[in-house]
Amino acid sequence: MTDSTTSPALDNDNALNELKNQLTSTSEKTQLQAIAQLSEAGEAGLELLQGFLLERRPAEPTVASGKAYQVLYNAEVPSAREFLQSHFPDGLIPLDGDGAIAFRDVQTHLAALEFQEADRLTVQTLCQLAGDAAQERKWLYFTEVDRIPSDALQTLDRLWRIYSEGKFGFSVQREIWLGVGKNWDKMWPKIGWKEGNHWTRYPNGFTWDLSAPKGHLPLSNQLRGVRVIERLLSHPAWE
Repeated sequence: MTDSTTSPALDNDNALNELKNQLTSTSEKTQLQAIAQLSEAGEAGLELLQGFLLERRPAEPTVASGKAYQVLYNAEVPSAREFLQSHFPDGLIPLDGDGAIAFRDVQTHLAALEFQEADRLTVQTLCQLAGDAAQERKWLYFTEVDRIPSDALQTLDRLWRIYSEGKFGFSVQREIWLGVGKNWDKMWPKIGWKEGNHWTRYPNGFTWDLSAPKGHLPLSNQLRGVRVIERLLSHPAWE
């Protein structure tokens, strides 16, 4: 008589194979769910995520590949760090040109899920790109926003989107803004910047992790009015 009981090891192999198949799904949600489960599957799960990143390396990074990179980056497993150092020494998104060093710092903190520090560095980088006066002042005048090169703003946005499961970024905020008919009073509560008549207080009132509302980050100097964020969301970078 054949024992029909499936061994735990086979159960685990079958589960891993199923998750591997889910990584090839065209559904971003399914991919992210698989990555979350693989992150809890020990070294075998991490190895599948390494293979996932290698297979997609020539292609444009996606939210799913950003999440896989993030899991490996934060795994306390030497082999995962060695893999990233060998195959992605400069991060998932190679950066060059003006502001490359600052972009790399933003990428490092986003990969480490250190969103508050990434936000601070994003503001710092925008000021650097806007000119000497903004850099010295450490905040932007709305009239300086158009000086920021489109490709630089797109790069910062891309970093935020890739490493936030698509929840954060200027383009995400722009989509929400357009969706409410450019009505700021409707936008602020949707992104968690205001509740009732009360503005969210910096820094402790903000949510510095992925439980935040969509579009919550990055911040702008909204306490100085809407003109800076309006210029950012109307920038030629999004045309």
